[in-house]
Amino acid sequence: MQFKLSVCCFDPCLKQGECKPTSFGSTGALLCHCCNSKSRFHHLQTGPPMPVFDWVPSFSKIMLYSFALSCKLKAAAGSLQSRFCPRFARAASQTKYLPVICSSFKSTAVRHWSNIPFITVPLSRTHGKSFVHRSELKHAKRIVVKLGSAVVTRGDECGLALGRLASIVEQVSVLQNQGREMMIVTSGAVAFGKQRLRHEILLSQSVRQALHSGQNQLKEMSVPVLEARACAAAGQSGLMALYEAMFTQYSICAAQILVTNLDFHDDQKRRNLNSTLHELLRMNIVPIVNTNDAVVPPPEPNSDLQGVNVISIKDNDSLAARLAVEMKADLLIALSDVEGLYDLPPGSDDAKLIDIFYPGDQQSITFGTKSRVGIGGMEAKVKSALWALQGGTSVVIANGTDPKVTGHVITDIVEGKKVGTFFSEVKPAGPTVEQQAEMARSGGRTLSSLLPHQRAEIICHLADLLTDQREDILAANKKDLDVAVSGGQLSQPLLKRLSLSPSKLNSLSIGLRQIAVSSRDSVGRVIRRTRIANNLELEQITVPIGVLLVIFESRPDCLPQVSALAIASGNALLLKGGKEASNTNQILHRLTQEALSIHGVKDAVQLVSTREEVEDLCRLNQLIDLIIPRGSSHLVRDIQRAAKGIPVLGHSEGVCHVYIDQEASIEKVIKIIRDSKCDYPAACNAMETLLVHRDLLRSPLFDQIIDMLRVEQVKIHAGPKFASYLTFSPSEVKSLRTEYGDLECCIEVVDSVQDAIDHIHKYGSSHTDVIVTENEETAEYFLQHLDSACVFWNSSSRFSDGYRFGLGAEVGISTARIHARGPVGLEGLLTTKWVLRGDGHTVADFSEQGSMKYLHENIAVTHRTSS
Repeated sequence: MQFKLSVCCFDPCLKQGECKPTSFGSTGALLCHCCNSKSRFHHLQTGPPMPVFDWVPSFSKIMLYSFALSCKLKAAAGSLQSRFCPRFARAASQTKYLPVICSSFKSTAVRHWSNIPFITVPLSRTHGKSFVHRSELKHAKRIVVKLGSAVVTRGDECGLALGRLASIVEQVSVLQNQGREMMIVTSGAVAFGKQRLRHEILLSQSVRQALHSGQNQLKEMSVPVLEARACAAAGQSGLMALYEAMFTQYSICAAQILVTNLDFHDDQKRRNLNSTLHELLRMNIVPIVNTNDAVVPPPEPNSDLQGVNVISIKDNDSLAARLAVEMKADLLIALSDVEGLYDLPPGSDDAKLIDIFYPGDQQSITFGTKSRVGIGGMEAKVKSALWALQGGTSVVIANGTDPKVTGHVITDIVEGKKVGTFFSEVKPAGPTVEQQAEMARSGGRTLSSLLPHQRAEIICHLADLLTDQREDILAANKKDLDVAVSGGQLSQPLLKRLSLSPSKLNSLSIGLRQIAVSSRDSVGRVIRRTRIANNLELEQITVPIGVLLVIFESRPDCLPQVSALAIASGNALLLKGGKEASNTNQILHRLTQEALSIHGVKDAVQLVSTREEVEDLCRLNQLIDLIIPRGSSHLVRDIQRAAKGIPVLGHSEGVCHVYIDQEASIEKVIKIIRDSKCDYPAACNAMETLLVHRDLLRSPLFDQIIDMLRVEQVKIHAGPKFASYLTFSPSEVKSLRTEYGDLECCIEVVDSVQDAIDHIHKYGSSHTDVIVTENEETAEYFLQHLDSACVFWNSSSRFSDGYRFGLGAEVGISTARIHARGPVGLEGLLTTKWVLRGDGHTVADFSEQGSMKYLHENIAVTHRTSS
C-alpha cells in the first residue's frame, strides 16, 4: 500500500494505514490529526504548493527528500523530532534509504532547495535599529554567539574546555529549536591543533632515543614552540568534528565556514558568503564561523576599525561584529572570561560592572590587559560592539567561563535577564537602578544623621500631604482602577487592594503620625552599657540596616507606610511597585520626596520606574541590604529564590487557623470567624482553615457557624476527617496548606487542643493562629505551645497588623525566626552596632603579665540616646 501526503502542511503523520493532513488550530498553530500534537512552528512561509510524495510501502524507508542532501538520514532524522509528528520522526530516524520521489517533484525541487517553503517561528522583526532595553531581547530572531579563546580553551591553553563547550552547544540548540537562527563565531582551532601536534611530536620521537635518554631526561623532554598557523591547520578539522558530534546530540546540523579579511572586502566573495549563510540558516543549520588562521597573516598593530562601512577582521571580535551586521543579526552575544565591561580593569578595588553601555562612554573607562589567550582584549570587544550597534545589531558582552552561570548565560541573555553588559544607543531619561541605589544610600546616611525631631517633622509633613492632596491621589488611583478593570486581568481581591478611598487615606495619615511619635527615640538608642575596665566603656546602640528594597504589588497604600517607617529608622529605600498602580505610586512618591526635601534628603527614597525585572533587582547584593516583599505568596517565594546573598524578610504564605474549642462561647465564635474570614479575605492574616473540636460537630453552635458562612457566601472545602463524618460533604480540600485569599475556607475536625496544635504545626505557615475558648488553662496551653509568629486568644486573626499593634504601620509580617518576627514595624528595621570608648587600652594590658583586669560591669542606661 502506498501513502500520499501533501507536503504543503509539512507535518506528516501516519496511523492505521493512512495519513491525515494537518490543519490550523484556533491559535494558528499546526495540529496533527493523528497524535493531536501541536507543531512548534506556527506559520508557513508563502510559496507555491508542494507536489505530492509517492512513498514506498516499507515505512522504515521513509525520509523527507528535503533533508537528503549528502548526509545520511541518521544525521538529519533527529532534527525531524522537533518539527514533525513524533511517530513519523521515530520511524524516519531508523531508515537508511531515500524515499521514492514522484517525477513531478524531481524536475522542480531536486536542484532548487530554495523552492521549499520552510516553516518559521514569528520572531522576525524589521532590522535597522538595535533593541533599546534588555527585555526586548526575547524578540531576537537571528543571533550570533561569539566564543572567545578564553571560553573555548582550557586553562593550560592546550586543548578545549569540553564541559563549557558542551553547555554552550546545549543552549544554542535550545534557542535553535525555538525557531531562532543561531550562528557561532568560534575560537579554539589553534589550541586544539596545539594539543594534537604536541601529541604527534612526542609520539614521533625515536623510541630508542627515549630509552637511552634515561627516565630523568625523558621527563625533561620539551616540545618545540609551535607556529600558530600550523596549529590552526591541524585543529580546524578536529574542532569542527567536535561541534558536529555535540550538535548531533540535539538533532541539529552544523556547517563550517572559514573566512579571511579578503572575503569581506571583495564584493563577489562577500555576496557568496552572504548567500551561503542565508541558505544554511534557511535549512535550519547552525553555521560555525572562524577566521582561517592557517593562511591569514598576523594582525597589523595599527589595523583597527575604520569608519562605519569597513571593519578590519583582525580577531574574532571584529569578525563577529562584521558578520552580525552583514547578516542583519538582531543580537550579538560576545562571551569572554570577565562578567562584562568594567569602568576600571577587573580586579581593581573600585572596579564596577557596567550594566548598560552607551556610545560616547568610552572616556569613562580604563582598559586593562587582554585575556590570557587570544589576540583581542576588552578594548577590541568594545570597539567591535559599538560598530555592530551602529549597524543595527544589539550586543551583550558576558562571562562564558564562570561555572555558576555558564550553563544558562546565553539563554538568560535572550530572556532579558541582567547578565553582562548590554550595549544600547538610547540613554534613559532618568538614572539607572544602580545609580538610584547609590543615591539612596548616600541620602540615607544623611537621613540617619538628622536629629530625631527632624525625621519626625518629615513624616508629619507627609501625613499632611496625604490629606491636602487627597483629590489628586484619588484621581490618579481612579486611572489605575479604570485600566485594571478594562484589562480584566486583576481579580476582585487585587482590585480591592489597588483601590484607595478617603477613609484609607485618613487611616494612613493617622498611622504616619503614630510613626512620627515613635521615631523620636529610635535611631541611636542605647540598649546596653558595659564597663569593660576602668576608663573602657562599651555601648550597644541602634542603627539603620542600610538600603531597603521593598517590592509590592497592587498596594499603593504600602508606599507611604513603608516610606514613613524607613524615614523614622533612618534607612534608605528603593521601592518597586506593580505596573497596575503606576499612576498612584508616582504621585505618592512625589509627595514623599516633597516631604523629604524640607531637610534636604530627597534622594533617600527612590521609586524604581525603569523596566527592571524583580529577579535582576534581587541580584544587587552590593547595593541592597534587605529585601521586603509585599504581595502574594507566589511573589514572596519567587523573591526568596531569586535573592542572591541578600536576606529576605517576609512570609511565603498566610495559612491562618482559627480553632474552636469545645468550651467556646457561641457569641464569640460567630463574631471571630466572620471577622477573620469575611472582613478582608485577600489579606494575609485572614482565616483560611477553621478547626472544630469533634464534640461540636452535631451541636447548635456548629450549625450556626455553617449558616453564617453560607450567608456570607463563603465556599467551604471539607478536610479529610470532616468529610468522613458527612454523607454528602462539600468539595474535599485538595491541600490543607492552601491560602485561598478569597471567600473560601477549609473546615477540619480535631480531637483536642493538642491535635489542633499538631495540625497547625504540620499544615500552617507560622503566621497567625487563634483559639476560641472560655477555658483559660486550655487557652494558655495553646498560647505557650503553638510556634507561630502571632498567637491569639478569643480575638480575630485580623489583628495581626502593625497599625493595630500600635506600631503605626508595618513593612510586612515575618515568619522568620531571626531578627524580626510577626508584624515588622520601626523596631524591625533597626540593627545595632557596638561603640567602645577607651584611653589607650590594649589587649596586652589584660594578659597575665599585664596591669589591668576585666570588670564587665553592667551600667544602667540613663539616657535614651547615645552621646
